[in-house]
Amino acid sequence: MRIRRAAARAYWAVSRWRYRAEPLPPAGAGILIGAPHTSNWDFVLMLAIAWRTGISVRFLGKHELFRPPLGFLMRALGGIPVDRRHPAGLVEEIVDRVRAGERFFLVITPEGTRSASAHWKSGFYRIALATGLPVTLGFVDRTTMTTGFGPTMHVTGDVAADMDRIREFYAGKTGVRPALGSEPRLRDESAPPVL
Repeated sequence: MRIRRAAARAYWAVSRWRYRAEPLPPAGAGILIGAPHTSNWDFVLMLAIAWRTGISVRFLGKHELFRPPLGFLMRALGGIPVDRRHPAGLVEEIVDRVRAGERFFLVITPEGTRSASAHWKSGFYRIALATGLPVTLGFVDRTTMTTGFGPTMHVTGDVAADMDRIREFYAGKTGVRPALGSEPRLRDESAPPVL
């Protein structure tokens, strides 16, 4: 832990990025949205934030990143491999971990990719709904060169209203590569995503 804190202090001392944050949930666990997700630099910023604050994070990554030689490192950093060809069961796996008592912030990039996409993936919402975990809106904003944590909310099951709150927060925030960002919008916001 000391090494991580020291690395974070060194990073923030030389970084052009500034850290800004609202308080995190006191329980020390939740869903942490990472958006806009437009660059691999988002991963570096996520680690720098986690190590600065001392929070325990887990993150989802494509399963190819967990093969040797990087697999051990990715797992040690908190990675959970996801086979995008066969994603069934991922939400249930995360829900089972939470119900078994694991305490962590699950970092999810709902855009699902560093490319521009028309819709966010609904996994973060389904996990939050199934577990009751709060959702913290993590952000990167290239225009102000700030990154960190925005407000924390509980999803209500009223998907459209919850997504309106999320859109309001992310309005005007741009990622490292602004052209690749997308508006926070689920494919179907008329009904709760199927658990």
